[in-house]
Amino acid sequence: MFEYAPAPESRSVVDLKPSYGLFIDGRFVDPTDGGSFKSINPASEEVLAEIAEGGPQDVDRAVRAARKAYEKVWGPMAGRDRAKYLFRIARIIQERSRELAVLESLDNGKPIRESRDVDLPLVAAHFFYYAGWADKLPHAGFGSNPQPLGVAAQVIPWNFPLLMLAWKIAPALAAGNTVVLKPAETTPLTALLFAEICQQADLPAGVVNIVTGAGETGRALVEHEGVDKVAFTGSTDVGRAIARAVAGSRKKLTLELGGKAANIVFDDAPVDQAVEGIVNGIFFNQGHVCCAGSRLLVQESVAEQVLESLKRRMALLRLGDPLDKNTDIGAINSAEQLARIRELTEAGAAEGAQQWSPPCELPERGFWFAPTIFTGVTQAHRIARDEIFGPVLSVLTFRTPAEAVEKANNTPYGLSAGIWSDKGSRILWMADRLRAGVVWANTFNKFDPTSPFGGYKESGYGREGGRHGLEAYLNV
Repeated sequence: MFEYAPAPESRSVVDLKPSYGLFIDGRFVDPTDGGSFKSINPASEEVLAEIAEGGPQDVDRAVRAARKAYEKVWGPMAGRDRAKYLFRIARIIQERSRELAVLESLDNGKPIRESRDVDLPLVAAHFFYYAGWADKLPHAGFGSNPQPLGVAAQVIPWNFPLLMLAWKIAPALAAGNTVVLKPAETTPLTALLFAEICQQADLPAGVVNIVTGAGETGRALVEHEGVDKVAFTGSTDVGRAIARAVAGSRKKLTLELGGKAANIVFDDAPVDQAVEGIVNGIFFNQGHVCCAGSRLLVQESVAEQVLESLKRRMALLRLGDPLDKNTDIGAINSAEQLARIRELTEAGAAEGAQQWSPPCELPERGFWFAPTIFTGVTQAHRIARDEIFGPVLSVLTFRTPAEAVEKANNTPYGLSAGIWSDKGSRILWMADRLRAGVVWANTFNKFDPTSPFGGYKESGYGREGGRHGLEAYLNV
């Protein structure tokens, strides 16, 4: 076996400031009643920058700026003119994509290969796609004169910081709303660079406001009376709290929450292709993916063959420096998340499942977890029920398609699923019966701005992406 030479991406394309303020009304400002916190590189634990923490007064300033921009500038603006700004933002994102990709990998811990080849092209594509809708809203199927809602409060997670920003901001702006966005406290840097891009695109002041902070900042934003719409991506527990907070108010709400997706492999599936899909489904972005294929359901007759092939493939995965272009598995985003992954894997072993990882050297500094699979898993195991949100796969078997459906649906979640089979009729039969918002056939983790994404049950409600993604930001 040959060794790859190191291929590090240069950090010099990123101009990191020692500290960042809040982005309110088109300018970076100091917090009035908040403090500050540090954003760290999860691969090395070095401090990247000091970040302002917005308090209730800062949130109020941001919401007022968004309201003023909505009433005076953005709301009355013609759709074709809004489109010009969105196109401009999309092009600047493409021009600065290398800088954004490096910053994303530094702040989040994901491999540069993923931030460069997956996240950034999708981020630009979402802005291009929704720019195209801005002057065509009467033809979107939501009535002849659909109106924006007003001010959108958007709270995004740390696993895809820039992509989640694009999923939220692009449709909101295309529909004529203004935005106050709170990025996750562990990954605020690309959102703050996006604020600079808004300045570079001459976006009118107050149309996009970015308030950094932790949970309390998010709560102040969600509960603010001046907000017309709340969009949240994150954990099911926080989603429940937000649903309770906005209940009885006039605010519209969309939630995209956790998942425990089944990746289902039939005996007629092309094994090598399926194994690539299994690896992509659970080890992409270190398993920090709400729609990750974290439960592998394999037909009994091919279980041994699939597992053998999977272990061989996992032994070739390269864990290490996220900025090395050869890296497949980067750092876990935070010490807190690493502790949760460890707790759940220990529970899996204690409950009798067999744990296996390929030989894997973990760096001494930073937050790391080796890619892991559990066999001998039953439906009763915690690792088969709880969302681990890490590079951990639970393997279960089934005999018949009906049993596969029953096991796949035996979860409180319903975000995604994957089916691997040579038979189109079987794929369609299964897709009809799976309670999942997205069902992939002979692939996994494929995204496109034209295609809606969202879940059932405890995975939330509402859809993002596609024409459906506009509905959440229109008064229909």
